Amino acid sequence: MSVLAHKVAIVTGASSGIGRATAVLFAREGASVVVSARRQKELDALVDEISTAGGRAVAVAGDVRADDLAQRLVATAVERFGGLDIAFNNAGSLGEMGATPDVSLDGWREAVDINLTAAFLAAKHQLPAMLARGSGSLIFTSTFVGYTVGYPGAAAYAASKAGVIGLTKALAAEFGPRGIRVNALLPGGTDTPMARAMNGTPEAWAFVEQLHALKRVATPEEQAKSVLYLASDASSFTTGTAMLVDGGVSINRA
Repeated sequence: MSVLAHKVAIVTGASSGIGRATAVLFAREGASVVVSARRQKELDALVDEISTAGGRAVAVAGDVRADDLAQRLVATAVERFGGLDIAFNNAGSLGEMGATPDVSLDGWREAVDINLTAAFLAAKHQLPAMLARGSGSLIFTSTFVGYTVGYPGAAAYAASKAGVIGLTKALAAEFGPRGIRVNALLPGGTDTPMARAMNGTPEAWAFVEQLHALKRVATPEEQAKSVLYLASDASSFTTGTAMLVDGGVSINRA
């Protein structure tokens, strides 16, 4: 039997990268999936791909900073598929990069709103639906940046994503007694549009690869397998973790 048979999942940031790969894998493993991102065209293509492969998916486009979107995603999961068991809150932004004195207040707020406040809003509405089922797995995407490694010029990104880890631990302690597991995925370098934007030259990309103990970056599909672990019963005693899936970037010194 598929490991997510009869489960219902929400995946945000699903139009590309880790979110898209995870939505496809969740559906392949039997979950009914509500996918979300800002780009309707890309979401529609994803739903078509999942449906063609025999899976079940529905798209809800919107901005994760909107409380209304967080509510609509949960309502769609309940109305279309009967409830909610898993949420992968993956949407994020680099925010404004550069020397910290030069970062604008608007740039700072954008990173915090997309990376941290949106995670709070998602959990706020997802948790009651999971509690109604008696169990659930809530997963956030954070990063090793600002957790095990400091990068110059990434203060807003690092701080907002570190906040996600704090939120993860608080929710795990608060809702563990009621059957809800809460974990954060901390990917290393992964071949996604965001990573390519952050490292926009062949030289920069090669440098990033060499930072990892494995001397390469991950594919989105590799990260998706770790999300599947956190979503499934394979991780039934795992909660409150900041799970590094980083190819050894956090420990590599050569």
